[in-house]
Amino acid sequence: MTGIKAALPVVELAASPATPAAPGISGLAAGELEAWFAARGAPGFRARQVADAVWRGKAESAAEIRTLPAGLRAELDAAFRFDTVGDTEIRLADGGLTEKALHRLADGALVESVLMHYPARGAQRERHTLCISSQAGCAVGCPFCATGELGFTRDLDTAEIVDQVRHAARRLAADAKRLTNVVFMGMGEPLLNLDRVLEAVDALNDRRRFGLGARHITVSTSGVVPGIRRLTALGPQFTLAVSLHAARDALRDVLVPLNRRWPIDEVVGAARDHARATGRRVSYEVTMISGVNDTPTDAQAMADLLRGDHAHVNLIPMNPVAHTPWVASPDDVIERFAATLLDAGIATTIRRNRGAEIGAACGQLAAERSGEPPAAAVARRRARLVGESAAALRGERSHEPSPVGAGE
Repeated sequence: MTGIKAALPVVELAASPATPAAPGISGLAAGELEAWFAARGAPGFRARQVADAVWRGKAESAAEIRTLPAGLRAELDAAFRFDTVGDTEIRLADGGLTEKALHRLADGALVESVLMHYPARGAQRERHTLCISSQAGCAVGCPFCATGELGFTRDLDTAEIVDQVRHAARRLAADAKRLTNVVFMGMGEPLLNLDRVLEAVDALNDRRRFGLGARHITVSTSGVVPGIRRLTALGPQFTLAVSLHAARDALRDVLVPLNRRWPIDEVVGAARDHARATGRRVSYEVTMISGVNDTPTDAQAMADLLRGDHAHVNLIPMNPVAHTPWVASPDDVIERFAATLLDAGIATTIRRNRGAEIGAACGQLAAERSGEPPAAAVARRRARLVGESAAALRGERSHEPSPVGAGE
């Protein structure tokens, strides 16, 4: 099924405003709202009333919080925005089990989130997982990722991150359902916007705010080693996921250009230390690309790399992405790859794609809105990727620099 949920019609996404937008109220740190009310001589319980409306209720403006005096409602609406992603288009797929949201932010930047519904099966409870973005665009430039085609626009602020979650939670609440998991695997590299991501995780985990358990939150990275080390020092209980995609440096240089800055041994070494320090299993994500990273040699290299680690590998067939010459690995090839890892004692799961007909992979809908590049540019890109991947399969390392803006 493809289309728009009847209760959530397509929104004509607005143009960028001429003046800076007010800050999002959901991005306020603990105590900031209390301080705002105290500065106006209002009692402390007013902050609790507003926080309840933001995090427990459905208020999209202060005007809806009728327990507040009219004057305070007007001041709040002038000072803050109650929803930074309200300008949103929703598309459905998989019989309604996948909801792709395209959010236009106040400055016109586009970001995406994907809500995936998993019905109860046997002993497994019903789940509702939201994949969210931490940046508009991405500087890492992985060639199999549609976001990589867009380039980098800017970091999201805390409110813009958590409001993707609040938006999805409101949609679920309309059907008397609750969000069960949040994964930072949407647009952008979370560890290149780590301060804001950590603030967002704190807001989502805080019982006084969203109240989602830390172990139901996953933060992904393409391999920003200083960020992983910083997380390890903080000792979080959320899950760390590493977008690995290849266990040989020559090939990962092509698939994850950040590898030219932090190669595989450094990335996996940092993740291994993180698992030891936190006691939490690291998740490794591998996009399976036919004839590129799915060979028996690659499977054995990954088995040798991760053998004995406290780790779990997710094998994910590549989603079709415009302007690349690659396609997903066949099912039987992925199954043989998984068998090699399992034989090495590495927990492995084969994931199935969701929402292919609506471009549910990261960045696809935003890329669609950005328009088609010239045919000649597409041809050059495809030819370059064919040449680079062929060289990588011969073991030749890339001489290209790390992507601009990623990891400086």
